[in-house]
Amino acid sequence: MEIKRLNIIISLGFVAIIGILVAQLLWTRQAYHLEDKKFNQKVNLALLEVVKKLYGSKVTFTENPVQNVANDYYVVNINNEFDPGILEHYLKTEFTRFQINTDYVYAVYNCHSDRMVYGRYVSTHEEDIQDKVITFPKHKNLVYYFSIRFPDKTAYLVSSLKFWYLLTIALIIILFVYVYSIYTIIQQKKFSELQRDFINNMTHEFKTPLSSILLAAEALHQQEEVQNSKKLKTYASIIANQGNKLNLHIEKILNIAKNDASGVKLNLQKLNLSLFLNDIKNQIEQKNENIKIDIQVENSTHIVADEFHFSNIVHNIIDNSIKYCEENPHIQIFETKDAKGLYLKFKDNGIGISNHNINSVFTQFYRINTQKSDEVSGFGLGLFYVKKMVQLHHWKISLQNNTDKGITLSIFIPYQN
Repeated sequence: MEIKRLNIIISLGFVAIIGILVAQLLWTRQAYHLEDKKFNQKVNLALLEVVKKLYGSKVTFTENPVQNVANDYYVVNINNEFDPGILEHYLKTEFTRFQINTDYVYAVYNCHSDRMVYGRYVSTHEEDIQDKVITFPKHKNLVYYFSIRFPDKTAYLVSSLKFWYLLTIALIIILFVYVYSIYTIIQQKKFSELQRDFINNMTHEFKTPLSSILLAAEALHQQEEVQNSKKLKTYASIIANQGNKLNLHIEKILNIAKNDASGVKLNLQKLNLSLFLNDIKNQIEQKNENIKIDIQVENSTHIVADEFHFSNIVHNIIDNSIKYCEENPHIQIFETKDAKGLYLKFKDNGIGISNHNINSVFTQFYRINTQKSDEVSGFGLGLFYVKKMVQLHHWKISLQNNTDKGITLSIFIPYQN
């Protein structure tokens, strides 16, 4: 159901972006045509004003003297003699007044030679281009006329619409990024599902022989020959202890895989932090005589948490402190408070973590490659589980090395509203 919903969302998003892109392209095309029409209108008005000034008085026209022969080519019928120098002056004046800010070139028809006489290339950048010659065809049935060409008209119109084109390019880039992101998400999802299926199958395959080993170890431990032999009893205890430890690791992997697939529902309740931590301390110290745990938490401190998962959080943190310590473990658990919330801190005297590995310890299956890590069994899931549960509680977790030895892990618990 989730995959089907994801596919629908991806398809709708893709269709929406394609639709926006198509609409943007159509709007850009329409804007270009409107800008072209506006340019033609301004040129016609400017050339009409030039004609009026060349006549030297107000004049009415039976037909429009300005003809738009081609996209960038205009022919203006004067039907009266005029001076080319005055013509250029009027062209500059009127084009400036109508804000036609692009290069143009004009030519005048010479009735004596019966051909178009090249006038001059006029640049808006005050450049006098001598070697740029543009040909003008002779227009039939006209005697006194001149022609105007705008060689850079297309570039001029495109530059006036640069915002539209930039927006279109941005939408195209967004489309490519969207497609690439969706492709990456799908590939990552397939990889995650493959990884989870592999882990589930692997751990389930381990459970059956491990259960047989534990049952056999328990039966072996009860045999009279084993009870009477100290060496055999030790071997049987080692098998049972290591089997139970392996079983815990497998259960942890299965729980994480299950939580990834279906999500975790927290059963939140109010807990007395001091009593809760001291119960865990007593359990751990009963099993490990060489461990010292100091708790400095006020009796009045309460938090809202899932009792089961919070217990696992504390056990995992303490278990890591015990594993990665080369002397008798000494763990200090204390609280600090500020205006925003409570900081629950776990300080140990272990071997610490190198600075370039400190940001990776919460990554799933990540284990630091050290001699101590090789001696300690595990799959790199403890702190990954801790961080995930902390985030589900909407808390924050951080870790730093101590100045002397060991690390301090901090959990920030904001005050409940």
